Amino acid sequence: MLQGLKVVEYATYIAAPGSGGMLADWGADVIKVEPPGGDPIRQFFDSIGAEQASNPVFDMDNRGKRSIVLDTAHPDGKAALQRLARDADVFITNVRPAGLARAGLDYESLSALNPRLVYASVTGYGLTGPDVDRPGFDITAFWARSGMATLMAPKGMDPFMIRTGMGDHITSMATAAGVLAALVARGTTGKGRLVEASLLRAANYAIASDMAIAHAFGRLASTRPRTEAVQPLANFFKSADGRWFVLNPRQGESDWAPICRAIGREDLIADARFTRAKTRRQNTPALVEALDAAFSALPFDEIARRLDAESLAWAPAQTAVEATRDPQMIAAGGVVDIPGRAGGSTKAPGAPVRFPGAHDGPRGPSPQCGEHTRAVLAEFGYDDTEIEALISAGAAREGA
Repeated sequence: MLQGLKVVEYATYIAAPGSGGMLADWGADVIKVEPPGGDPIRQFFDSIGAEQASNPVFDMDNRGKRSIVLDTAHPDGKAALQRLARDADVFITNVRPAGLARAGLDYESLSALNPRLVYASVTGYGLTGPDVDRPGFDITAFWARSGMATLMAPKGMDPFMIRTGMGDHITSMATAAGVLAALVARGTTGKGRLVEASLLRAANYAIASDMAIAHAFGRLASTRPRTEAVQPLANFFKSADGRWFVLNPRQGESDWAPICRAIGREDLIADARFTRAKTRRQNTPALVEALDAAFSALPFDEIARRLDAESLAWAPAQTAVEATRDPQMIAAGGVVDIPGRAGGSTKAPGAPVRFPGAHDGPRGPSPQCGEHTRAVLAEFGYDDTEIEALISAGAAREGA
């Protein structure tokens, strides 16, 4: 779908490369510009003291791209990147704004070279304000600063860390959407534009329903343990054979009677403690205790049958490994094959949306660091002598 679209990705780690990875899946030619030594995420397992022959974290976001190594601290390396941007459709970067401005790689500089360029900036905190150049990861800008970490921890529990790349990948989705919107606008105006994405703003939108309440009322109910839940029916329960699942009733009262029928407790339907949402909330511990007793007496398969018979919304609480094998996850396109360098393939998560009838999955393996340096420079007009000069001077490299 994006065949012919040329993307230059001057970025490291996850949030910005994740957006480039989606564009690559959808057919764009994504050129990953790495610093000498490579994208630090290539050393992900080294950084946690684990030795692994492969790096699925890097492969996930960089499949199907081409890699070129440029030292942009060298004048010729910077000039080479400017040449790439001059002939690109999209430029994606997560380098902090002050550094980009000093190097002449900011939006104003590159758009002067290429007025059609869609320039996507991915930062921790955005492009304006006192913290514009503050370093940010999803743990800091997305999880902690946004209010999400304290909101997610149940009342009385210490804040806990986010899982690898969760906030980054939400920001990746936002960035890709912004890039595509800017490309649509360019089709009308003929001009590119700046696209600004940040971990902080993406987090704010990810919990926007809660934040809207906080804006409106100046306060927000805390997350509570399951036995103290504000909505006790929207909760996790365990079967007789030890399997957890979550129940999520619809708004209003329509699901109360079906839940009671599903657990064989029709006597609760007219129980004055539980007949309305307000009274259920006032009697949460007693209601959760009754539901726990009923569900814990039934095997999981029987619970599943009964909940489905009542058309209730529920789902098993699977482990991550179980989710990789879930037939519905696979049928929905959530699992894709990344081609291997020497044949074969490896499984990985698919992009968050798919386009039935289109080739919208991985188009190749992740690149080795600097694997395509010579080929990319040649495509952008450098002859063999100039390429050798760049490599000899250290401005470009064929590997880390």
